[in-house]
Amino acid sequence: MSLFRKIFGNSSESTNEEKGQKSPYTPEENTPVDEMFTNFFKKNGGKFIYCENLEEISENFINILEENDWFESNVLCYEQILHHLLNDNRLNIVSTSEDAKFYFSTCENLIADEGSILFSSNQFKHNKPNELPTNMVVFATTSQIVKSKGDGLRFIKQKYDSDYPSNITTIKYFEEVTEEDFLHYGSSHKNLYLLLLEDL
Repeated sequence: MSLFRKIFGNSSESTNEEKGQKSPYTPEENTPVDEMFTNFFKKNGGKFIYCENLEEISENFINILEENDWFESNVLCYEQILHHLLNDNRLNIVSTSEDAKFYFSTCENLIADEGSILFSSNQFKHNKPNELPTNMVVFATTSQIVKSKGDGLRFIKQKYDSDYPSNITTIKYFEEVTEEDFLHYGSSHKNLYLLLLEDL
């Protein structure tokens, strides 16, 4: 018998694996990516609103405006495809973040394994995240959920073929950190609402 077994006992008799238990730190292998994204996104402080159709997107967008008293305010939005929602609710589209109550955009992908949102110059133009308003509303679809950043970058490469966007970045923290945390160093938090449309 080994010296360690004499001192500590036979560990194989009481291992978690033999009892059919997993370590709490072992990642779930079969968790669907949409569920994984939702869990991590909420844990990061994001506000998640699931919508089954475009009518629900419009209704929930109005609810966000009401909740924050953003009606008839200035909005930073670079994407023409979203302007109808802003015009319908009498919001003024501005070109600089200093004048805007919130930022409204789409995104490239939703990253499941860290609950972050991947953006590029198609949404941010030349801006860095800390140069955009703290309040953000993002429109995305369930088909944009990918497991990792690597999958997101591959998705961008396939989507744009050779005309790749620049300024590719993720936003992960959606609430202000009360204490100094080295994990958050250099990142800017955003008060972010995600309008997620089911399209699968």
